[in-house]
Amino acid sequence: MPLRNNVIGCINFIAVLLSIPVISAGIWLAMGTVKSCVTLLQWPIIVLGILILLVGLAGLIGGFWRITWLLVVYLIAMLVLIVLLSVLIGFIYMVTMKGSGHPEPSRAYLEYSLQDFSGYLRQKVQKSYKWDRISTCLSATNICPELNQTFTIAHDFFNAPLSPIQSGCCKPPTKCGFQFMSPTNWIAAINMSADMDCLQWSNVENTLCYGCDSCKAGLLANLKVDWLKADIVLLSALIGLIIVYIIGCCAFRNAKTEDIFRKYKQGYTYT
Repeated sequence: MPLRNNVIGCINFIAVLLSIPVISAGIWLAMGTVKSCVTLLQWPIIVLGILILLVGLAGLIGGFWRITWLLVVYLIAMLVLIVLLSVLIGFIYMVTMKGSGHPEPSRAYLEYSLQDFSGYLRQKVQKSYKWDRISTCLSATNICPELNQTFTIAHDFFNAPLSPIQSGCCKPPTKCGFQFMSPTNWIAAINMSADMDCLQWSNVENTLCYGCDSCKAGLLANLKVDWLKADIVLLSALIGLIIVYIIGCCAFRNAKTEDIFRKYKQGYTYT
């Protein structure tokens, strides 16, 4: 059985390694100019990754030091964590299925509508007390001011592949018909009644369209891309954990079977 235990220990070491991409995905979602302004999935992913790490370490210790009860705890706890990780992956995929940009004539960038996104995501930005904190954080970044340093004429700006957050927060909606002066300075709207966001726009640097629904939609579009990338990492880790778990279960069962058979032979010999 020692050899079998060593095999189980080595397998659980792989489970420990697989916790690293899960934790890294959570940390990555907490970093960056836009992602740092929103705290939704970062901590659940990080906590889940840490739990996988701790359970993997328990299995590693139980395997190498032949602690059977610790291996049983590992198998039960890891199964629970695999189920939780599967639920989280499915949840991320479901809430990010909806939401995409809409093209506008003579524009390279896309326009974003809040109604296109899932109800869960809309709920996270529609409440005023939540959005006030987020918009204050966004207005303190260089997301919009840096556009003034890059684009000086309308033609270049209209043909720029703006990010969703830049398209939604740094300029008024195209359908309002504002005249371009600079990326964050627009005047003489043609159709102020086209959208409520037309009334929200301001040339004040800390205001711009941070109060617009288009800004909320742009933020969600940014989050959607980031969440889907993180979901791919989590899915890869999940597949690895499932494979490791199945191999570990088989190795543990075989080790227990061999142990019982060995004890039976010893008892038979003594009799």
